Order: sequence, then C-alpha cells, then structure tokens
Amino acid sequence: MSIAPIVQMVTVGVPPERAFALFTGSMGRWWKPTMSIGTEPFVDVVVEPRSSGRWFERDAEGNETDWGKVLAWEPPGRVLLGWQLDAGFKLDPNLITEVEVTFVPEGKGTRVTLIHRDLERYGDSAARVAALLSGGWPTLVELYAEFTKRDGQ
Repeated sequence: MSIAPIVQMVTVGVPPERAFALFTGSMGRWWKPTMSIGTEPFVDVVVEPRSSGRWFERDAEGNETDWGKVLAWEPPGRVLLGWQLDAGFKLDPNLITEVEVTFVPEGKGTRVTLIHRDLERYGDSAARVAALLSGGWPTLVELYAEFTKRDGQ
C-alpha cells in the first residue's frame, strides 16, 4: 500500500538562515502545546543541531521524551528529521518516517516546505495515521509562520 506524503508549504518574511533557525532552534516556542506525547506538558521541543542528534520534548521537571532523530542537518537549506512515533504516538526505535523541511529564498522571504513521507510504514494503521498527521501538520506550519512574524526579526 502506498500512502501519499503530507506536503505543507508556507512563505515567511525572513531570510532562509533565520527561517531555519526559528524552525529548528525554537520549536518549543511555536509547537502546539497539546501536541505532546510526554506524561507532563512540555516546556521545550529540542532538535539537536547535528546529524544523528535527538529530537525530543522536555517537561518542567527535565524529563525528556524522544520523538525521533536528526537524519540530515544542512543549514540554512534543509533539515531531515526521523519521526519515530508509532500509530499510538509512542516512541518506536524500529520505526522511522521522514519529515523533510526545506528553506528556499523567495523574494525577501523564504518558502518553507515540509514533507512527511514513508507513512506506509505504519502498515494497517497507515491510512488512520496519515489522516491524523494531515490534520496536524497544517496547524503546526501555520503556528510556525505566525511565530516568524512575531519573533523573526
């Protein structure tokens, strides 16, 4: 079974270097707080700035809950994240789908494209998970775009 990737695009009014930094370095400031998988609400979402780095949330007590890992770190043009959450949104180190985010100059701003692919790896749950993610990513990309307007300068 093949599941189409989820694709979201937005143009933000900051250059690629800033767009990349705000996406990867400030994720906890724009990510929707209710989209958390830890036992407590997160206070930060961290993308470690290197290939093989971790992608995780941290709560107020310092507890960390992994979401996945950094597969490619290519500032300011691209970051490739390995989403390792199963159909129940719990970490599965044996599962990986890819979230690729590219940052391309467009006028005085940046076109940011997010592609979440390999969803067929969810097997029998693929269509259900794809539907959930198709509802979540547009909200998150819009929150990111709004964040760049407030904190982008």
